Amino acid sequence: MPRTNLLRIVLLFSALIPSSVSFAEERPNILLILADDVGQEVLGCYGGESYPTPRLDKLASEGMLFQHGYAMPACHPTRIALMTGQYPFRLDHPKWGSFPQDQENETIGQIAKKAGYKTAISGKWQLALQGKDRQSPARCGFDQSALFGWHEGSRYYEPYIWKNGELWEGIEEKYGPELYTQFLINFMTENRDQPFFAYYSMALCHDVTDDLKEPVPYAPGKDRFDSYSEMAIEMDHQVGRLLDALDQLKLREETLVIFTGDNGTPMKELTHHENGKYIRKPLFSKINGEMLQGGKTSLYDTGTRVPLLVRWPAVIKPGQTTNALVDMVDYLPTVADAMGQPVPSSWQLEGSSFIPVLKREVDTARDWVFAQGRTFDASSAKKNTAWVRTARWKLYYDGRLFDMQNDVREQAAISPGQGSDEAKTARKQLQAVFENEIVR
Repeated sequence: MPRTNLLRIVLLFSALIPSSVSFAEERPNILLILADDVGQEVLGCYGGESYPTPRLDKLASEGMLFQHGYAMPACHPTRIALMTGQYPFRLDHPKWGSFPQDQENETIGQIAKKAGYKTAISGKWQLALQGKDRQSPARCGFDQSALFGWHEGSRYYEPYIWKNGELWEGIEEKYGPELYTQFLINFMTENRDQPFFAYYSMALCHDVTDDLKEPVPYAPGKDRFDSYSEMAIEMDHQVGRLLDALDQLKLREETLVIFTGDNGTPMKELTHHENGKYIRKPLFSKINGEMLQGGKTSLYDTGTRVPLLVRWPAVIKPGQTTNALVDMVDYLPTVADAMGQPVPSSWQLEGSSFIPVLKREVDTARDWVFAQGRTFDASSAKKNTAWVRTARWKLYYDGRLFDMQNDVREQAAISPGQGSDEAKTARKQLQAVFENEIVR
């Protein structure tokens, strides 16, 4: 056969066989990491100075760092939004420890299964008391699970963990986060030859469970609970274990890694117990030279602005930073988009995929983000509240407007009719979001 014809045949077959890069871009594995009680000030890559986070800082340098990632101000509403792609008030504020049954087939886990992915979740569930409802994770689309018994037992030392619906025996001497991480490493190893979705809903850096009849145990050899600083260091270590596992499995190029947090850093940290009572002290962290108290449960930036780091070697060049807006309803459509899986039109999604941001096709996938208080009622501005915002302007439902570029601590609200022309325009635009997008 002439060499020219042979070359044409080789080139033809090469074109027909997808490269590893195109495969990694079109059908990546996805590792979604949701840290607990971690605001931006905890990570060195955001200017944090109180806690060493070398693995997370390296992750940021290898992909894209989002300056404007937002969550609900507390953990359960964030998990509802992430799982469903809907704001919690739209689902009538599911109570702590519950998940709406009519949404169980419309979750981030279910969309991954529709795409043919193997699915697993590890760490914190909080959407059910598993001792009473062991199949809750499975009904929401997760093939495998290893989740501590929320308000049933310890999450750290002498852990109480449900593994695939059964109480995990023989782990009394183990450390919970080591088990949650290893469970996902084993899952990724078992499924290395097919696409997988691994959701690490971390226990770290949340305080220990504090409402059991007896206080949960201290760390071995200590007369106190782990400090927030110790937990932040451990969080970084556990993320590093997962990233190292991807390297060892030669899955780095084929895996989209997303790291974020469920709400801001706590205002106080739990230190020890005395006579059955839990003792806390204020928690301050240093960021860019400023000492900042945590703001968990508040609608300030300290309660809702969270880290968001994304690594996807097939798509993202190292060292990227973006001002794109992202909130928790965006994760389901993003995961679906990355998997090439259309979301059924019957699903009432409110988010937008930020895959185009990762591909640098757009500067932002949406013009505003939203966060709500625990009991936000769109019929009354007096029952708690909520806000919509851009990168610069933030409008509360009760009418307070803040210039977050020049007043990040929200010291001087701009009253209606006051402020610059730019402030007046921002108020009008954000008020229209409330009227046309939120209250509808």
